Amino acid sequence: MVEPLTSSTVLLVLAGLVALAVAIVAIRIAIKLAIRIGIVAAVVLAGLYTVGYVG
Repeated sequence: MVEPLTSSTVLLVLAGLVALAVAIVAIRIAIKLAIRIGIVAAVVLAGLYTVGYVG
């Protein structure tokens, strides 16, 4: 009776850890993409400002 409870608890803990790890990786990828998009946007806006389309 104790064994199924213990194994299910361990599986739940492992599933929680895996979900946390996946969330951390997804957040790190999202941050990297946001930084790259921000850099590209800054370069494009600087180019448009230089040409005279903006400002």
